[in-house]
Amino acid sequence: MHFSTLAGLAATCATAVSAVSVPKIPFPHFEQIKPKIMIISMFEPEAAVWHGIPEFDILEKNITVPGFSPLFPDVHCTANGEICQLITGESEINAAVTVASLVATPLFDLTSTYFFIGGIAGINPEVATLGSVTFAKYAVQVALQYEFDPREIPANYSTGYIPQGATAPGEYPESIYGTEVFEVNEALRSLAVGFAKTANLTDSASAKAYRANYAVSAAYAAGAAGPSVIECDVATSDVYYSGKILGEAFGNFTRLLTNGSGVYCATAQEDNASLEALMRGAWMGLVDFSRIIVMRTASDFDRPYPGESATFNLLWAHQGGFSPAVTNIYLAGVKVVQGILDNWNTTFAQGVNATNYIGDIFGTLGGVPDFGPGSIFGNETATISPLARRSLKAQAMAKRTVAHRRQFLPARYQE
Repeated sequence: MHFSTLAGLAATCATAVSAVSVPKIPFPHFEQIKPKIMIISMFEPEAAVWHGIPEFDILEKNITVPGFSPLFPDVHCTANGEICQLITGESEINAAVTVASLVATPLFDLTSTYFFIGGIAGINPEVATLGSVTFAKYAVQVALQYEFDPREIPANYSTGYIPQGATAPGEYPESIYGTEVFEVNEALRSLAVGFAKTANLTDSASAKAYRANYAVSAAYAAGAAGPSVIECDVATSDVYYSGKILGEAFGNFTRLLTNGSGVYCATAQEDNASLEALMRGAWMGLVDFSRIIVMRTASDFDRPYPGESATFNLLWAHQGGFSPAVTNIYLAGVKVVQGILDNWNTTFAQGVNATNYIGDIFGTLGGVPDFGPGSIFGNETATISPLARRSLKAQAMAKRTVAHRRQFLPARYQE
């Protein structure tokens, strides 16, 4: 009696679990797609500009990828699979999860794919203007710092942002997570810039009128000029910010983390996250980190013109840059896509040799980083080993990092 009751209960529970459990997503017989170019968009307007264009139809194939955003569950591809596109969703978390899911899926062979990040961004008027097309060598995670309300900082501090492990602005961070800086292939960037410069960029009357306000300051001469294609770097921050003080602080941080060579111009919310996911894929041999292009077009200024408030600049000003920025993703971007495809056999199939360091601040992919404290892997590619076999040196480094960080914790955590 007791046994049969338990058996019946077990059967009932099993039925209930079966009824509510999420089915596994199978990979039935499929033809693996091997794209030559993967366009990475961050939200709908950036993606839609590639749809219905005369050069190619990127909506001919639609492949649902497990792990993608429920808002954007598919990779879209041309019929031959040479050109594909995905939408990550905005912010660092969305970008990291989507790109990592792409790298991990067996639906695609990405080993020879060029990844073309193409989105809009804020822009530093000291470097460029609304509608401009920027191509980055560095992506810097500018908000990965300590933060204090500026009303509560010492009088000799220029900002409330302090590098982690440091005690004042301008000091190099002592606590490094590994995602702070990425460097991509400079030779590939030069080729992409050359292709993009053949495009006729668009502008708007409202953008022309708004950028004219920046002509009152010689420092903002670039911001007052017309849109162009320019080589400069991108800042990543989940926080959508505005203001001269913040812009200068993040510009200084960019220079600090790139040993003075980075040029802070574009401001976005995803690129370091996407690059970290791609870097981990490259470490596992699933993608080629030398085949990454980071293009951002300028939709709004990161700071006000003299006499305008930072809040008005962000919340109420009609800058007129959004429409030309989105359109210029296509106008400049399609030249890059066509340039790669037209020169595939002669230049791009074998890859563009990187003459600069490429990778993260840790030196995970090997080589000698030309920024930061140097490789933590002895300038060699990081090795994959079981946790139990990690070297005593690595364990000692971890202990030193923890000990170092503990000294900066509030007193109540010191005990």
